[in-house]
Amino acid sequence: MSNIVRLPGLIDVHVHLRDPGQTEKEDFTTGTSAALAGGFTTVVDMPNNSQPITTIERLKEKRDIASKKVVSDIGFHYGSLGDNLDTFEEAAKSTIGLKLYLNNTTGGYLLDAKHLREIYAAWPKESVVLLHVEEDVIDIAIESLEGLNRPVHVCHMPSQAILEKIIIAKKQGLPVTCGVCPHHMFLTNQDLDRLGVYGDMLPSLKTKADQDYLWEHLDDIDIFESDHAPHTDEEKQAGAHGVPGLETTLPLLLTAEKQGRITREQIIDKCFTAPARIFNIPTDDDTYIEVDLDEYVIRNDELLTKCGWSPFAGQTVNGKVKKVYIRGELVFEDGKVVAKPGSGRVLKDKL
Repeated sequence: MSNIVRLPGLIDVHVHLRDPGQTEKEDFTTGTSAALAGGFTTVVDMPNNSQPITTIERLKEKRDIASKKVVSDIGFHYGSLGDNLDTFEEAAKSTIGLKLYLNNTTGGYLLDAKHLREIYAAWPKESVVLLHVEEDVIDIAIESLEGLNRPVHVCHMPSQAILEKIIIAKKQGLPVTCGVCPHHMFLTNQDLDRLGVYGDMLPSLKTKADQDYLWEHLDDIDIFESDHAPHTDEEKQAGAHGVPGLETTLPLLLTAEKQGRITREQIIDKCFTAPARIFNIPTDDDTYIEVDLDEYVIRNDELLTKCGWSPFAGQTVNGKVKKVYIRGELVFEDGKVVAKPGSGRVLKDKL
């Protein structure tokens, strides 16, 4: 008896594909291959490359490289440290959003919060500003929005302390959305002894109480985002923060569905409908995936991400992606990418 279900092609608005500059970790072909293996037909790449994407020239270069290598569709976020506001209007035409880092992260790409309100006002209002904000800066991130009517998205929200502030902001009518990562939904700081360096990430793993709060307030969370952040084994041993997640997000969520913790409708909403709506990403009915709901074991040697490991390796889950179609064309089947590099679309091609 077949246990295959059809779902829309999923959207992940938060990935780090490391290309250009750090392709020993991942590149546009391996990263978008991992996306297809996980059921994601569109991904949006972050700007904290080794040379941050804060100029039109670097944005053009990155888009050109991607156009020759991607096997899924891809969009890009722009970056700012507060010194490139004169490029915003042009950059917004060919990017999905503007990503700001108010806490330290990979690349040391840190914005002084005193520039935040000025940047909020300068970035075109029809496009989202995405924030890396942790507990110490969530208040200023929200307070700086006052009177601006500008959509803001809080990325990879890990804790009760941050979600409580976002719930209040939403009740006040502020245009704030938020995303949560599977590693914060399915791992806690109690897993750190077992995972060692492979559990190091930013924001860090939190307590079981924080995790329980996220699950209890699922309706207040807008989207799931993988924060796919591959590093080599050597880099992890040397202290690199971040974990890959494109290939494990959907099976973890479908396993939670089987356990009665989430509904199929919530998975589709937070992995497809809401990301498309919030970030103005085009979709079509001929882009879809077929998923086998039987159990399987996540194995490092079967992953398509170049880094070749997952913090969820060895875990039994439900939901292996069998086929992926983009605009009616078969691009992935039975663990193998059948699309050619460069066949995916680069979104908002206006540069």
